[in-house]
Amino acid sequence: MRIAFLGLGRMGMPMARHLLEAGYDLTVYNRTGSRARELGAQGARVGDSPAVAARDAEILVTMLADDRAVEQTVLGAEGALTTLPEGSAHMSMSTIGTALSRRLEREHRAAGQGYVAAPVFGRPEAAASGKLWVLAAGAPEAVERCRPLMRAVGQGVLELGEEPAAANLVKVAGNFLLSSMIEGLSEAFALVRKNGIAPERFLEIVNGHLFRSPVYESYGRLMVSRAFEPAGFRLRLGLKDTRLVLAAADESEVPMPAASVVRDRYLTGVARGLGELDWAALGRIAAEDAGL
Repeated sequence: MRIAFLGLGRMGMPMARHLLEAGYDLTVYNRTGSRARELGAQGARVGDSPAVAARDAEILVTMLADDRAVEQTVLGAEGALTTLPEGSAHMSMSTIGTALSRRLEREHRAAGQGYVAAPVFGRPEAAASGKLWVLAAGAPEAVERCRPLMRAVGQGVLELGEEPAAANLVKVAGNFLLSSMIEGLSEAFALVRKNGIAPERFLEIVNGHLFRSPVYESYGRLMVSRAFEPAGFRLRLGLKDTRLVLAAADESEVPMPAASVVRDRYLTGVARGLGELDWAALGRIAAEDAGL
């Protein structure tokens, strides 16, 4: 099967490598060409534009940073849609808004192509080990066609029906829960530190006897050790995703006051020049605000 893979960042690179190792006929494109050439040395073909990469693809896979990157790469003047063959399918694995997902579904349907929204839960280390959880929504035949690729990059596929935007909504809602957890830990750590209690001891108590959550454990450890670089998921992207969930909430007339608080915390971090740190750096912001 001929696959075009667009977007070779910290998530996309290991995902594309898994597809290459699984034996797929892979063509890759990345705005930073050196990353594409790295896979080219391992057997992938390299396209010098999204349109060139997608020209003969049976399935197009995109793993890009945000809505703007997806719009430019897929729908732009030299975008993949200009050459993607009729009868092919686009599996969009980026975290994007529901409005763009619905637009992509319309554009692909008009071009006689399938469209599957397949965003993922997991950090770069999960991508590297093939342990992502893939959310999948779209027409059943398109989902089935893309399923082998989902299995090649992840440990499971979680289906959400035939409306692609449903997968994107669950993704941003899930990231909102993660952001809220990080913010809650950040505030609690600042409080106990200000009163002379070691945050690592606090984490041991609450996660050992109250939550028992691997997510609390992993993010708590990042904050305790202040391991905010290199970023597994940039704080700037946390701001982007929180804006996406607020846009969906506004469209659905669902008040989400906690999301507004988290959005402002991320915005504070970006304004302070911390946007390239891991989103766990909310812990640093809370500590600084507490005078620590």
